Amino acid sequence: MRLTKIGEFGLIERFKKRINLDSSVIKGSGDDCAVIKFNKNKYMLFTCDMIVEGVDFTTRTNPYLVGRKALAVSISDIAACGGVPAYCLVSLGLKPNSSLELADKIFKGLRDLAREFKINIVGGDISRADKLTIDVSLIGFVEKKYLVLRSQAKVGDKIFVTGSLGGSLKNKHLKFIPRVREARFLVKNFKINSMIDISDGLVQDMGHILKQSNVGAVVYEGLIPKSKQAKSIEDSLYSGEDFELLFSLSHKEAKRLLAKNLKVFRPIGEIVDKKQGLRLIDKHSREKQVKARGFRHF
Repeated sequence: MRLTKIGEFGLIERFKKRINLDSSVIKGSGDDCAVIKFNKNKYMLFTCDMIVEGVDFTTRTNPYLVGRKALAVSISDIAACGGVPAYCLVSLGLKPNSSLELADKIFKGLRDLAREFKINIVGGDISRADKLTIDVSLIGFVEKKYLVLRSQAKVGDKIFVTGSLGGSLKNKHLKFIPRVREARFLVKNFKINSMIDISDGLVQDMGHILKQSNVGAVVYEGLIPKSKQAKSIEDSLYSGEDFELLFSLSHKEAKRLLAKNLKVFRPIGEIVDKKQGLRLIDKHSREKQVKARGFRHF
């Protein structure tokens, strides 16, 4: 059987069924981060992300921005769980004929973003590779009372996103600022029931919350904050690489958040019973078909 037959998420589930975890693991595969027991007050968050030439960037992409993105995508995962990043390892696969200048620029992109978020780069590995490949493993921490996963969305919750969506492949996917500050503001001031970062498209990542929480959702097309770079509403729904936060909270908490009048947080819909699935309501109040797609590696 070819990988294209079961797809990226099918392969993950295949591996997941074969993994046994001990009691130190609060949450393993299936969320933005693994959650591990740490001390009386905090959990350790653990995540990793790989970016590969030809998939996540091209040979023409500024290597400084490649290095920056390699770390930024993992920081975004830590933010999605309500945490703060702290330590990272970096594995770098380079073509043998790569210039020292290219390697230096990649490292500078990594180092500058690490400094901005007070992350310690504590080691890693370097290997020969046919294509430039960077894999970052990142550890963060979150207070137990602030941990947010994908699995606690409740019927009646209001759904919000940060920023705007779509058109990210034109530039944003290389220069986005991980939403750590926004996530920490949310978890410290509101009861957030579920959260995920939008890496593979609004629809696909919304689907992860719905599956993990065993609920459905109604999203209103007219409320989706479409970026100026987005070609269409479909671009905002499916294209991915936005690295914005998608989260839900109760109606009461949503009213409190809206009262703050902070433009970065935009309501787009609500959580409903699982039987209703995921529905998109267009500007004319008509139900629009939502295709179950987004970015997938296979």
